[in-house]
Parts: sequence; structure tokens; C-alpha cells
Amino acid sequence: MKKIKYFYNTQTLKYEKLVVSVRVKILRVLGFISAAIVTGILFLSVAYRFLDSPKEKMLRSDIDNMKEEYNALQGRLSELRGQLDELQHRDNEIYRVIFEAAPIPDSVRAGDNRKDEELARLQTKPNEVIINATSKMLDELVNRVAIQEKSYIQIEDLIKNKQKMLASIPAIQPVANKDLDRIASGFGYRIDPIYKTMKFHSGLDFAAPSGTPIYATGDGKVEEASLSDVGYGNHVVINHGYGYKSLYGHMYRIKAKRGQTVNRGDVIGWVGSTGKSTGPHCHYEVSKNGIKVDPVYFFYNDLTPEQFDRMLKIARSGNQSFD
Repeated sequence: MKKIKYFYNTQTLKYEKLVVSVRVKILRVLGFISAAIVTGILFLSVAYRFLDSPKEKMLRSDIDNMKEEYNALQGRLSELRGQLDELQHRDNEIYRVIFEAAPIPDSVRAGDNRKDEELARLQTKPNEVIINATSKMLDELVNRVAIQEKSYIQIEDLIKNKQKMLASIPAIQPVANKDLDRIASGFGYRIDPIYKTMKFHSGLDFAAPSGTPIYATGDGKVEEASLSDVGYGNHVVINHGYGYKSLYGHMYRIKAKRGQTVNRGDVIGWVGSTGKSTGPHCHYEVSKNGIKVDPVYFFYNDLTPEQFDRMLKIARSGNQSFD
């Protein structure tokens, strides 16, 4: 039952029934609705500002996953670029030099997508910029790989016509070194064992017991077979032709004779410690057109890619030379 309200009328001095007009009722309802709407808007504003909806939580999780995937992609791209740089270096500085082919300019390898900025600088950029930059870098890597493939095809064509040249180029290690534990010092600046100062070391030192066989690393003619107690000591120089020569120093005894024709793998002497030497080893040098080059890049006939990578690390260590 609806409750009836009364009020005291001061004019009539009586209690009279309270009657609310329709207009007042409508105004009250509208006021209540307005207050409810304002309160709801305030509540929603606070909720949207500080609380994530299920959809927003899902989107935020997706964004975090995308960031992780992007960082992983960035690391993989950097790793691939490093590996490709090593291949390009070997292609330009070794393989194409061997066959006297002109090096491929880096601008050709990169194509039209060359970018100087590092990917790390894109992390604060909009997604579109990151996606476009990553896409361009992938296009550049694809272009580099395509150019590298063409280069190797060209080299293969050169190989077919230069079998004799391949047999002559120094391509194996001068001493048996299956476990790669005999390289004592590499090419470059090393500590001189006598003067204890930094000095350019123009070859590789292979530490081995006295009397270990030393092999010719390529076909050629013995240009020098010298007995000496200074410098390289007892040593042999082989002229391989095509501008290549190899030197084997500090021998205990020389087997090869001056003017003799030798083939790759022939024994030309035995390891010793003659001349300027601090222990039994074979000092090995390779020169191209009179310029001494790093011999480590010429062991492609008897090393797997994994062994070659390990040998590079050993040869580049800044240790003391034997001579």
C-alpha cells in the first residue's frame, strides 16, 4: 500500500495531503537519470584509465610477444649479416684474388636497399617504420645472397678452366695437423720471443716434434733450398707459378733440391729449430706477386668449415711467435 504523506499548512492551520505535480515528478526523474549518467561516465573513465578490458589485456600480451619476436629477429639478422660479411670477405680477398677476378663492390652486393642506421635505433619508431626497415634489410640480405651465388657460379666456371692452377696454389697445411693443435702463432703483429717487443710475423708457426715431415702445399718448382744458421735457418722456397710462392723455415734437414719439381703432398724436409728459433717448429709463409699474405686462408683443401672457423680463432690469438 502506497504511503500517503501530509504537511502542515500554515495558512489553513491544518494537515493537508501532500500532492506532487506531474511536472515535479518528471523533473525528479530527469535529475536522477542525469546524476546516474554522470556517475556512470565518471566510473567508466576511471575504469578505462586504470583497468584493462579483456580485449586490451589480450592486445597488450600480443604486443609483448611481438616485441620479443622482433628482438629475436633483430639478433638473427645481425648474426646472418656477420656470417655473410665473412663469406663476402673470403670471396673478394681470397677466392676472386686466386682466380684474378675483380672484387665485387659492396654497393652492388647491397643493391638499392642500403641502410646505415642500425635496427636498434628503430625501437622507438612507429610499427610501420620498423616493419619497413626490417623488410628493406631482408631485401638487402636476399640481394647480397643472390650476388654471392652468382659470384660462386663464376668462380666455378674459372675452376673448370684452371685445374692446373688449382693444383699449384698452396692449399694444404705444411705439417700434419688433424686436431689443429699445432698452430703456435699466426699472421700479424706478435711478441718477438727474443726481443719481447711487438713485431710483424709474416707467416704461421706450426709447433711439432723435431723430425716431423714437412709437405709441399702445392705443385711447383723448388726455387731455393738453403742451409743457414740465421734467419729462417734451413729453409725451402717453392715457386708455384701464377704469382704464388711458399716458404718453409727452420728445418732440421732439407730433402728437396733446388730446381726440383714437386707435387702437393711431397715431403720436402723435416721440422727443426735452426736459425732464429726458440723451439722445433715450421715457419710457413705464402706470398702473392711478392706480397706476403695470411696463409690461413689457403687451407681450403683439408679443412671442414667448422675446422676452418676454429683455425681462424687460433691463428688470430695474440700470442708469442717462435721466431
